[in-house]
Amino acid sequence: MCGRFTVIAPYDYIAYRFRVQHTSGEEHYETSYNVAPGQNILTVIRGTNGNRMGYLRWGLIPSWAKDAKIGYKLINARAESITEKPSFRDSFRRRRCVIVADSFYEWSHHVPKEKVPYRFMMKSGDLFAMAGLWDSWTSKDHRVIYSCTIITTEANELMKPIHDRMPVVLAKEDEAAWLDPLSETQTLKLMLRPHDSNQMQRYEVSKDVNSARNNAPYLIEKL
Repeated sequence: MCGRFTVIAPYDYIAYRFRVQHTSGEEHYETSYNVAPGQNILTVIRGTNGNRMGYLRWGLIPSWAKDAKIGYKLINARAESITEKPSFRDSFRRRRCVIVADSFYEWSHHVPKEKVPYRFMMKSGDLFAMAGLWDSWTSKDHRVIYSCTIITTEANELMKPIHDRMPVVLAKEDEAAWLDPLSETQTLKLMLRPHDSNQMQRYEVSKDVNSARNNAPYLIEKL
């Protein structure tokens, strides 16, 4: 699964990296060392005039949901069943996005009664795109919430000693096709694979990352 990540790159560089033609919310951008579910997170979608960057709430609320609280149960979507689950299948066909990140955290459960957090990132230290889906939901009082989920797949060799799942980190050459509304289902499903372990690294970090209230540079320091 994926329950926490970081975004610490400058906003202008993020826009350049993802070839964004239109941005919204730049004035609200703040780097984060501990992004958590329920927060508004930086995402990229394909608009009518190219890539657009803005914020979506993390935890997908399907348009047909009776209550927004369902979003807290839908922070991740399993790649293996994404075309079958009612919560995700329509978004997979029509509302794909990428979630901007430069690392994510995962906790090892191999130590009895103790969860040990690790940071996973590219060896290059660069940004990457996690595959996501989005939807819009309207409340009874006509308030619209735009939300998203992060797609997960089986673990790669680097992740396996820690956890059996990981977020789908798109290959850079697949990012444009993932956002393209004309891409075919079979082509898209082939992108939902574990990222190459040789391009990634991991290391243990402070247990302070366990609390979403903590958000400071020391959280990404190697122990």
